[in-house]
Amino acid sequence: MSLDLKRANVQPIASIDALVDTFRAAEKPRAEHRLGIEHEKFVYTKVGARFVPYEGPSGIGALLEKMGAGGGYTPFRETPESPVIALQRGIETVSLEPGGQLELSGSPFVTAREAHAENLRHLSEAKAAGESLGLQLVALGYRPYGTTAEMPWMPKSRYMMMRRSLPERGRLALNMMLMTSTGQASYDWADEADAVRKTVLVARLAPLMVALYANSPLLEGKPSGFMSFRNRVWEEVDPTRCGYLPSFFDGSFSYRQYVEWALDAPLLFLRRRGEYLYPKLTFRQLMKEGFEGQPPDMGDWTDHLSTLFPEVRLKKVIEVRGADCVGAEMTGALGALWRGLLYEKGAMDEAERLLPKLSFTEHQAFHDTARREGLSGRLGQQELHRLASEMVGIARRGLERLDPQDAPLLEPLARVAASGRSPAQAVLEAWEKDPRPEAVLSRFTL
Repeated sequence: MSLDLKRANVQPIASIDALVDTFRAAEKPRAEHRLGIEHEKFVYTKVGARFVPYEGPSGIGALLEKMGAGGGYTPFRETPESPVIALQRGIETVSLEPGGQLELSGSPFVTAREAHAENLRHLSEAKAAGESLGLQLVALGYRPYGTTAEMPWMPKSRYMMMRRSLPERGRLALNMMLMTSTGQASYDWADEADAVRKTVLVARLAPLMVALYANSPLLEGKPSGFMSFRNRVWEEVDPTRCGYLPSFFDGSFSYRQYVEWALDAPLLFLRRRGEYLYPKLTFRQLMKEGFEGQPPDMGDWTDHLSTLFPEVRLKKVIEVRGADCVGAEMTGALGALWRGLLYEKGAMDEAERLLPKLSFTEHQAFHDTARREGLSGRLGQQELHRLASEMVGIARRGLERLDPQDAPLLEPLARVAASGRSPAQAVLEAWEKDPRPEAVLSRFTL
């Protein structure tokens, strides 16, 4: 989550080339490559399994206050008078998604085990604070009960504007904001060729990750027909800013292609004079027409990039975005999986040969199979769980050459792939045994 303390760069944008150069500026020598993980999770009351508002003695605000009291955190407020909406400890940030999902945005580390250790420490702190307030943390990709109309909203200006603008773009935009929870991993690149290769590889393999991490089969208390309904939601958020770029699959992807795609996505907001405004323009139109007589600046571009949600996203890092929220061990495995695949040349070479080259349309069908059927699905005659097992094996071999101490983090992921059962299967079995919200949610607490 962007904290939006201030607009950091007000340099006017001179040309599209200047936007392309923002990605060149993010290049790093390979020796400086790091990784980071983000882990969102739901917060519910222990008694009654109710949604938790921000306000009140056992609300989300109280949880942040309790976590911050002894943890060495600095509270973050949008203004001195505003409520606390995040905690910061160095680069590590604990923040809130629109419906009160608690998120760790971790620090950049060399190894996946360091990122995992940071997440475990965060979860220990969050659980201890929640315990004293009668709250529990739940690891699922989509809220299995309730509707968007029942959900509380967190007091953040950015979310209030997105609450207005995004539903005009897609029927399930509010579901995404309020009802979903995910795990993400971020990685660096050395130059444009490296960025292109990594981004395209992530895009091609993403459906296998979706199947491995599918953990959201319930919708409003009943099976949805999807192993990952969270991933299904993104199909109806905004087609101009979500999904996959066709250039991922036709050999044309580049910095420039990503910029051109981003330029045609509508603005969700524009920050001026300390306010969030909603001019109904694409970024390309903003560059051509300006706003209030002024051209856009690099701060506007940074904001815009943060409101794009493809399955693999470029900002200052490559973000891998397709996993549902799962438990801590599987989240640690997410960091290790992509470190092994992206940071070791032999593993990249092998991973690029794992799947057939699919067209954009064929890949979309592959992705839909993964979110519907999980690991029980097929790509042609090949079973997804066998392909996923091989992907995990490639990552393991990469880590054994790169850094053997990270390789054991892949064990839980290897077990899931070998079982042929996405995590969602356990959710469905828990629901079949006892469909009461308190029974299902207690089964998946962190």
